[in-house]
Amino acid sequence: MSKVSEERLVDVGGLTLNVQEFGDAEQPALVLIMGLGMQMISWPDPLCAGLAERGYRVIRFDNRDSGLSQKFEHQRAPGPLKLLISRKLGLSVKVPYQLRDMASDVVNLLDVLQIGAAHVVGASMGGMIGQLVAALYPERVTSLTSIMSTSGARQLPQPRAEVLKVLMTPAARSEEDYLRNAMRTWSLIGSPAYPPNDEALRARLLAGYRRSYCPGGTARQLAAIAACGSRVNELKRIIAPTLVIHGRDDALVPVEGGEDTARHIPGARLEVIDGMGHDLPEPLLSDFVEMIAGHAGAAVAN
Repeated sequence: MSKVSEERLVDVGGLTLNVQEFGDAEQPALVLIMGLGMQMISWPDPLCAGLAERGYRVIRFDNRDSGLSQKFEHQRAPGPLKLLISRKLGLSVKVPYQLRDMASDVVNLLDVLQIGAAHVVGASMGGMIGQLVAALYPERVTSLTSIMSTSGARQLPQPRAEVLKVLMTPAARSEEDYLRNAMRTWSLIGSPAYPPNDEALRARLLAGYRRSYCPGGTARQLAAIAACGSRVNELKRIIAPTLVIHGRDDALVPVEGGEDTARHIPGARLEVIDGMGHDLPEPLLSDFVEMIAGHAGAAVAN
């Protein structure tokens, strides 16, 4: 059984992030970056423990504006409709912060933890952040794994209409409303070949809601994604060995997003998983451990 640290708040360049570690601090660092509106606990414990058992110092944290990390509640984000229209028309829009700021958060966290370079693993928005870390701070990234993410290129397919409709639903005003909306969302974007047990999913969603529910933070993160636009030029600059993992049945970020990501990163390897949607299904966790740890190990060996 790998060691698991207590969660702790860390000051990173004037910003407070909530952090937890798995494994031995003397082992190579592997940083996990989660997606839009999600908390670090969305990285399943068995995945974190499995990577630690493979010889990595696994670090997960709540992004700014999520979980127990610092919130930016004094700032308002543009509404999703304005963001959508601005993106379609190629117009700029003022946002509280950028994805590049979130990439800086990762680097500042490495500085505080006295880590020179790390294996970087990001899921969804976390993949976008990881891409920027690798492009803008190449000396800090030993390897990159981008999961169910995208290049942001404007011509790529967008989320399915029914998914967009659910994402436009106003913020829940009660635990009951939240649970109903969240269950509906995950029924649409989850992995069709690996559906979760409803009771287990409900328990996981409630745990997240009770730990921290910050719809304003999710709106600000969404604005950061929209303002970032295409990262194709940044992807072409990445020199870290890169693995791109994507579900063939992803209804939120269609598989073309992963294919385009891999196409623009020199030497990137693409793994498309049949039956996988926009989640980390329990039956695939051991596969994820093998792919991520294998890729990280090969990056060092080469």
